Amino acid sequence: MTDFDLVWKNLFRKPLRTVLLTVSIFMAFLIFGMLTSVNVSLEKAVDRGSSTRLIVANKINFTQPLPIAYVNRVAAIPGVTLVSHQNWFGAYYQDARTSRFVGFAVDPENFLKISEEIHLTEAERKAFIQERTGVIVGKTVADKYGWKVGQTVPIQSQIFVQADGRRTWDMKIVGIFTGAKPTDPTPAIYFNYDYMNETISFGRDTIGNIIVKTASPDENDRVAKLIDTTFENSPYETSTSDEKTFSRAFLKQAGDLNFIVTMVVSAAFAAILMIVSTTLVSAMRERTKEIGVMKTLGFSSPRVLRMVLGEALLLSTLGAVLGLGASALVLKGISKQTEGSLGDLSMPPVVTLIGVLLALGLGLSTGAVPAISALRMRIVDALNRS
Repeated sequence: MTDFDLVWKNLFRKPLRTVLLTVSIFMAFLIFGMLTSVNVSLEKAVDRGSSTRLIVANKINFTQPLPIAYVNRVAAIPGVTLVSHQNWFGAYYQDARTSRFVGFAVDPENFLKISEEIHLTEAERKAFIQERTGVIVGKTVADKYGWKVGQTVPIQSQIFVQADGRRTWDMKIVGIFTGAKPTDPTPAIYFNYDYMNETISFGRDTIGNIIVKTASPDENDRVAKLIDTTFENSPYETSTSDEKTFSRAFLKQAGDLNFIVTMVVSAAFAAILMIVSTTLVSAMRERTKEIGVMKTLGFSSPRVLRMVLGEALLLSTLGAVLGLGASALVLKGISKQTEGSLGDLSMPPVVTLIGVLLALGLGLSTGAVPAISALRMRIVDALNRS
């Protein structure tokens, strides 16, 4: 019988206790795997933003509108090479609870010029620019609903209402676009701003934000200051930032995700550390005479230490593997269920690596006290302890 066999049998000498400890560790790593993976995926999505695009939004909050007249004034500012605009539509199809997706009313021609990551055929580009009721649909959305080019679909809004009280706009699909990579999720639609602006009952001639293209990232700060200075002390003051900064500010509306994830994961592991440590120390006390017998039979103190520490490492590794594996499966299921509308929800390799390191750290920290106790234990004391 090898040392590993002894470690395995000792670990499962009380199956119920081992199962409960494994489940506790499993839950901690399940929480870690899911929350950290979502956070990393969101950070990756933010980092995909262009380094030469700026977003001009209302200084009060990006949910507040700007006059569309600002677009031409921004275009005249030195350092600005291209300008477009967009308006959040609150789009959904048939059911607002289950069929929501990203929807923007845009200036078709300039929007396509400034959004290099949107890939369309030349015919689809021309059709989008020329067709007043045209809409381009991300492949993710098109695949989900089975939409085809040439089909007319009713798109509804959670925000806007038409003059006759309807919330539905009939739009003709003139193109289905992919992202920078064919596999990139494209959970969005874009349609003609003029079509929306002519029919809405409120908010006419206003936009959500302005997209600005600069010559180089070195120009960003200077151009941003010029834009904000231009509209200083006006009824609609602006706040201009690069696309990545704007995306991070958008995410922070839900709270500081890094802080939330860190606190939740830390609390889970702190609780598990105390539970497992206490349980392993108690288990070691139950086996005091057994350790004394092992040393009498010739097991050296370092060998006993390795075996006791091995139990803690095996326990933490078992719980971690199950927890991380379950996290990966759950994330894959969520991503499949949402058809990529929440981005690429998967477990990045860096999260797996951190999880493995955490499992090793948890095993070493929880097994340290009982292992050292076994190392220092004298045969006479062990055999005389009742």
